Amino acid sequence: MSDAVLLSKGRYRARLAASSGDLVRAQQLRTLAFGTQELDQDRFDTICEHVLIEDLSDGEALVCCFRMLTMQGGQEITNSYSAQFYDLSALQDFAGPMVEMGRFCLHPDRHDPDILRVAWGGMTAFVDRNGIELLFGCSSFAGTETDMYLDAFAMLKHRHLAPKRWLPRVKAPDVFRFAARLRRKPDAKKAMLRMPPLLRTYLMMGGWVSDHAVVDRQMNTLHVFTGVEIGAIPPARKRLLRLVAG
Repeated sequence: MSDAVLLSKGRYRARLAASSGDLVRAQQLRTLAFGTQELDQDRFDTICEHVLIEDLSDGEALVCCFRMLTMQGGQEITNSYSAQFYDLSALQDFAGPMVEMGRFCLHPDRHDPDILRVAWGGMTAFVDRNGIELLFGCSSFAGTETDMYLDAFAMLKHRHLAPKRWLPRVKAPDVFRFAARLRRKPDAKKAMLRMPPLLRTYLMMGGWVSDHAVVDRQMNTLHVFTGVEIGAIPPARKRLLRLVAG
């Protein structure tokens, strides 16, 4: 297995982008998945590593992608994509290596759950290979209206808020302060149905979120800052991820 290949399982392979052509393929998939009019690209693309999940049984078709920005510690977190939207000064004291995962997307016509498993297996291999201690990013809900997600946000408030020592503060001009505003008890079934798959996986690993959601009208999403301390992932969940990544 080459250094670029993170994981190969069945018909799918997760690998690091190795050329400008690979980056363009990822940007094209993001454009399709996010429904943007112009090619989805930004200044962070040039400083990130990009992970491609390809279907080897279909001419190496690109079915999923995401990007990873590696930092040696919290002193670099102001350089992250997330820092545009959240005051992350509390995390500047985080001592270990960290990585921001962003622009995660699946091809809209592909629904095989193995794709998501291989994506997380590839992420796990990347984290292990680089000694990462904190994985973080923005987890997005489709659209900018909060009403359909109130049970999900109530669930986040009651069970998954960040520890106070790491809690992001408000920076964006348009936010939904769900932890302060919601008084409802969450309907667990409705909450999990409305929870984005990426966020659901973060939470299963012991992840935590900001106490507010950013209303991002440019991307037509609501997103919450999400973090996972690698050392705090439940042992059973860690074994499953490493089994996929092995």
